[in-house]
Amino acid sequence: MVGPNGEQVGIVRVEDALRLAAEADLDLVEVAPMARPPVAKLMDFGKFKYEAALKAREARKNQVNTVIKEIKLRPKIDPHDYGTKKGHVERFLKAGDKVKVTIMFRGREQSRPELGFRLLQRLAEDITELGYVESSPKQDGRNMVMVLAPTKKKADARAEQRRRRELSSMPAPDDATDAATDTVTGPESGTAPAASAPAASAPVASAPAAASTPSAPATPRPRPRPAPPTTTAASAESA
Repeated sequence: MVGPNGEQVGIVRVEDALRLAAEADLDLVEVAPMARPPVAKLMDFGKFKYEAALKAREARKNQVNTVIKEIKLRPKIDPHDYGTKKGHVERFLKAGDKVKVTIMFRGREQSRPELGFRLLQRLAEDITELGYVESSPKQDGRNMVMVLAPTKKKADARAEQRRRRELSSMPAPDDATDAATDTVTGPESGTAPAASAPAASAPVASAPAAASTPSAPATPRPRPRPAPPTTTAASAESA
């Protein structure tokens, strides 16, 4: 029998083992029934089942299912279409998936299998940094098949994608706040004239106060009196 802390108790009778389990408020669990004599352990069976379920859940979470993507090509494919297909292959390999590349032959193309072989070799050379040839090109009826495998494991690819998503979701620094801070505190930014700008605007602020002061009424000027006519003085001398 094994104790609750993993210590060896020794060979005991079933009645004694049950009594020890009842005294310790634990369960007597048979862990090796095929051994001679059978091995039992004192444990909390409910806690044991809970921990086993947690381990199984973590194992399923970290389990990676292998996915095989398929790309189909023609021997006389256009260069632009080839670039598009190659981009799909690179994307699959970056995600950690295998890629099955199939060359389809039609009509008289079946008599020229070297065209498909050269195309597959070209594709394998173009994706050397992301994957390698797991299965060399083989003729399968009207088709020629090659399997590419990624150099990076799928778990590592998923972890890298997760890190990229976390970095992209982080808020960007406020450039406007940084620029304002540099303008105020920068020793070489020439901000001394800008600091004296409010002092220059003081007279402008006092202009409304001067305009609101009531001005004294203007004194009317006296009108000049008309000079006496000269004819009256001449008539007096003649008299």
